[in-house]
Amino acid sequence: MKKLIRALASGLLLSAAATCVLAQGTYPNQPVKWLVPYAAGGGTDSIARQLGEAMQQSLGQPIVIDNRPGASTNIAVAALMQAKPDGYTIMQAENAALLFNEHMFGKLPYKPASDFTYIGAIGRIPVALVVRPDFPGGEKLAQFVSYAKANPGKLNYASPGIGTPHHMAMELFKQKSALDLTHVAYKGGAPALQDMMGGQVQAMMLDLTAALPYLKAGKLRALAIALPQRAKSLPDVPTFAELGYPQVNAFAFHGLIGPAGMPADVVDRLNAELRKAMQTPRIQQVFAEFGFEPLPGTPKEFRDLARSESAHWGEVIKTSGVRLD
Repeated sequence: MKKLIRALASGLLLSAAATCVLAQGTYPNQPVKWLVPYAAGGGTDSIARQLGEAMQQSLGQPIVIDNRPGASTNIAVAALMQAKPDGYTIMQAENAALLFNEHMFGKLPYKPASDFTYIGAIGRIPVALVVRPDFPGGEKLAQFVSYAKANPGKLNYASPGIGTPHHMAMELFKQKSALDLTHVAYKGGAPALQDMMGGQVQAMMLDLTAALPYLKAGKLRALAIALPQRAKSLPDVPTFAELGYPQVNAFAFHGLIGPAGMPADVVDRLNAELRKAMQTPRIQQVFAEFGFEPLPGTPKEFRDLARSESAHWGEVIKTSGVRLD
């Protein structure tokens, strides 16, 4: 009898241990940290919080937003690189971390091609060339170009900062149109937009998230949008391609990444939950309000898009001479 009891007890212990190991291997079994490379309250932060709330319901674990702004997103990337590749620390990345920084910094402590696990693209925010309604050359793009060429170096354009998608979109347009415009870099989109509205600067490549309220109120005019097709949120605004500039395609695009070496099953789970969240009515409504166009897809499709964009923008950055170090 004693031997039987010992055998049963041993079996129960082994069963409990196996259950514990199984539980430890089930993802996720603890909160997931979602790094955001910008301050709380901005567009990227808002999208992260909305997506995180939607995803955590089916993941069964809280998703904690951790804002790490600064250094052209490199502070957040540093935190990601220090994390274990177990799926419990992920980051919402966009143009800077995914492709711009590797061309703008001489010594970048990471390589986007090899130091990230690509989980899935989220979407893109188109940018449009906007001017004030009273701008003398601002009714159509052709008039703007004619006015700029008649006044070389005298037109200022704003951006939220050096190396932002807004800045590089205008640099691309300058290269393709041979315009001489003066860049005025601000510390963020809000002060840039404020001076634009005040007339201190005459033009700006502005993301639709920030632009839509002003466009709808008639306080700004959009001359062209930098997408291959017209934006659903601005169907009456022509693309640069329609107006003779087929190579002017630019947008801020977002996706989820993790440290290199994440397990494939964890990546697939996060990708599936991300795509599921993006299909919910609430997220679709948020995206529409932000002028945000979803780009659901596989991890490979996301990586391929990022590397393709890097090759394209590397040439633009090299020609412009923009540096961040």
